[in-house]
Amino acid sequence: MARQPADAAEVRRLPILLYMAGMMLLVGFGSPAGGLIDVPVTFFLKNKLHLEAHEVANFRLAAAIPLYVGLIFGFARDRWNILGRKDRGMLMVFGAVCAAVYAGFAAASPSYPVLMAAILVSLVAWSFTRAAEQGLASMAGQQLAMTGWMSVVWSVCASVPYLAAYGAGGLLSQFLEGQRADAAARILFLVGAGLMAAVALYGAWKPRVVYDHLKLEHSKARPLDELSRLARHWPVYPALLVWFLWSFAPGSGTPLQYYLQNTLHASDAQWGAWNAIFAAAFIPTYFLYGALCRRFTARTLLFWGTIVGIPQFVPLYFVHSVHGAMWGAAFIGLTGGVASSAFIDLLMRSAPRALQGTIMMMAGSLYWVAIRFGDVLGTYLYDYAGGFTACVVAITLAYALILPVLLLVPKRLIATRDGETLPIEDAALEVEALAVQRA
Repeated sequence: MARQPADAAEVRRLPILLYMAGMMLLVGFGSPAGGLIDVPVTFFLKNKLHLEAHEVANFRLAAAIPLYVGLIFGFARDRWNILGRKDRGMLMVFGAVCAAVYAGFAAASPSYPVLMAAILVSLVAWSFTRAAEQGLASMAGQQLAMTGWMSVVWSVCASVPYLAAYGAGGLLSQFLEGQRADAAARILFLVGAGLMAAVALYGAWKPRVVYDHLKLEHSKARPLDELSRLARHWPVYPALLVWFLWSFAPGSGTPLQYYLQNTLHASDAQWGAWNAIFAAAFIPTYFLYGALCRRFTARTLLFWGTIVGIPQFVPLYFVHSVHGAMWGAAFIGLTGGVASSAFIDLLMRSAPRALQGTIMMMAGSLYWVAIRFGDVLGTYLYDYAGGFTACVVAITLAYALILPVLLLVPKRLIATRDGETLPIEDAALEVEALAVQRA
């Protein structure tokens, strides 16, 4: 039987989770690829520049290049100690840099090349703040044996910016339709600048109730030795593969938008509402995972969460109206929340000490590679190989492949419940605890 953590750890769970939630929300809202910026930019490309579905998908594929190399940003987080404040230093410095980039592009005239450059440059700066947020959250989850609830907070905070962006994104798009293109772009980038300035200020805050109970990890090994240690760490491989398959979903992005708007004649606002319902419907089952992870092992929740999540998109095969699509969005969200949280929990459990940022940013890279290349494959299936029905079949097959991959996960890693000590084994690693006053 695994050892329960001390009572003191139970007391500090809530303030730590709330602190992490605030950080995640600010970074998420400020994302050039998934926050308040991304949705209006997509509408801008579609409605103002009149790009076809495959052209929008190709733009998003190219603009996401920094997201495909997340390992670089994550490894930098694990190695650097900016301003002597580790993760807080990265939030302060790169939050300010990203805000400055947004503000600079707000003054530029919008065009395809300008939008591409704006997303690429801002993504580089933003990715460092993302690495700090993810590495810190994963490390706290491991040390305090609460990867289950940390994954719930992570999932909810990832959904809220998505929910807000699509809930307001369609309406914002319609508002921007009446504005000149340069004014519309200026509004978007000034909003992003304000959000990332808030991230920098958040990094300057150091609540003792959080940092007094965390040992910030920093490996003394050489970079090449650390990369070698990472390559030999078997648990990360099945965890990352599961996350890739879950994120792939060919047809769930651009083809779905064009199917709803061109075939079912949904408006921009209705497309935004579909995505808002989709994101909101995940949230109840995220919290369900939080309740279940204290009672059942991660192994049980991984298996049953996957079983329930495999047929997520099947109802869209039977949809022939916008109203029916809205019900389909709710079904997809409600059946996917437990699996999503379980897979993030698995990623946190799999990360080796002092390399949490690297692993979580690698997962982020796989997510965006899967999303963008899945979008390209989905648009091909949609345009040339069977329409949206072919997309539904491809998504379902990708999800079904997760089950055999779960058999490769080390049993000891998923044999515990949330609150029970994790079997993290790095006996040969020398990790120094950075001084709290410099954290």
